[in-house]
Amino acid sequence: MELMGSTLAATYARPKTSHFLPAISTMASSYRNPQAALAMNPTANLWRTNSYYRSSSTVPTPSPIQRENLDLVRSKTTFYPSNRTALSTRYTPEDWYKSNMSNYRESESSRKSSERLRRDTIRMMQDKEQLTRLTQEKTSKNIGERLNDIVFWRAELSHEIDNMVTEIAALNEVKRRLERALAETEGPLQVSQECLYHREKRMSIDLVHDHVEKNLIKEVEVIKSCQERMRRHLDRAIAQLASNRAAQHELERDMSDKVTAQRIDGRCHHLRNTSDAIGYYRGIDRLDPSLSLPDSWSKFTDDNILLSQSERAASQKLRDEIEILLSTTSNEMWTQFNNANVAFTNRVSEIADAKNSLQTHLAKTLQEIFQTEMLIESLKKALRDKECPLKVAQTRLEERTRRPNMELCRDNPHHRLVGEVREIEDTIHKLQERLMEAQNTLHTLVRTKVTLEHDLSIKANSLFLDQEKCMSTRKSFPSMPRLVGYT
Repeated sequence: MELMGSTLAATYARPKTSHFLPAISTMASSYRNPQAALAMNPTANLWRTNSYYRSSSTVPTPSPIQRENLDLVRSKTTFYPSNRTALSTRYTPEDWYKSNMSNYRESESSRKSSERLRRDTIRMMQDKEQLTRLTQEKTSKNIGERLNDIVFWRAELSHEIDNMVTEIAALNEVKRRLERALAETEGPLQVSQECLYHREKRMSIDLVHDHVEKNLIKEVEVIKSCQERMRRHLDRAIAQLASNRAAQHELERDMSDKVTAQRIDGRCHHLRNTSDAIGYYRGIDRLDPSLSLPDSWSKFTDDNILLSQSERAASQKLRDEIEILLSTTSNEMWTQFNNANVAFTNRVSEIADAKNSLQTHLAKTLQEIFQTEMLIESLKKALRDKECPLKVAQTRLEERTRRPNMELCRDNPHHRLVGEVREIEDTIHKLQERLMEAQNTLHTLVRTKVTLEHDLSIKANSLFLDQEKCMSTRKSFPSMPRLVGYT
């Protein structure tokens, strides 16, 4: 027989003690003649069962003769404690049957309770086993779906990285062409400036501010203007390359993270209950190291791709602008070169006295230089005045970055400080642009002043200078393909 539960309930181990019947003595003395107990002192305080008192109530009272006989018997009989105990612990058959029935009922109740507990426990274990299996299958399915999402975004990132690499190579090629074209403009600029220098050697009345000189100055301005635009576009190309590489770096870093996540999720997806690389990690379910949600996760990669596409679009637009710029600047320089040559041809036979006009122009130039210098000083002072407000705003921003934890809030003061910094920086940028323009203007005015002074002080043989010195050096003007950046 299978034993379940406490051994105290096993009836074969020891007699079960009833709660309503006293223990029955099994000693040999309990089987002595019980009649001697009738002669005991009736005043003795001994325990009696209810059945005993019920049976004693029906016994007739003994007659005096019987008492005498009993007294005779009492005088002849020796009394022992075992005799009294055996008589006082005797049960009736009804008590015996009640005790057995109580044991049967208690045994049946215990067995039913045990069977009910066993059935409920088995059913609960089966339910929990099925629930655990279904939960694990659902988790594996979710990990599989996550792997599909990672594979999709990896493909998108790979495609965008390839496009960005191609765009970077194309922009690099256009940038090299622009650099070569910018280097080719140094020769024409030097020739134009050399012609101006030679013409400054004219003596007396022949040294005039004529169409040739204007065309030469315009040619210098055109070349410098073309150089300035080329430098601006070159700076933009360098900045755009940096932005493209930054976007490419973000894409590659995101791709690397995706590869790592795919490897980890793939390993997790293939883990089973029979796998070797499984173990207990207490408290890992309460640890949440997550930095993103599914929406923010997909949005992060989508934003990276959109940023890369935006940078590629800007890069393509810049390449088109550079192509147009190269074509425009080459045409402008060639047109001005031809105009200067025509002016040189016409000026060979023209001599005019323009001393008073030159003095007037010189005075105006000097006044403009003075005003420009005053303007430059005003611009420099304005720039210095903007340094302290910018330091204050940036210091406030830097100090507010030290706020702890959730106090590091992007509140209204933060937005206002950022706006203030950008506004001051924009103002400084505009002032610097105006300062640069003023300085360029000042340089141009200084060159004009030098030219006018030379025209007034030196009168050289303009015909010799124009025909022999100037026209001979202008034959080295570069060709059109070289001006657009081709070797």
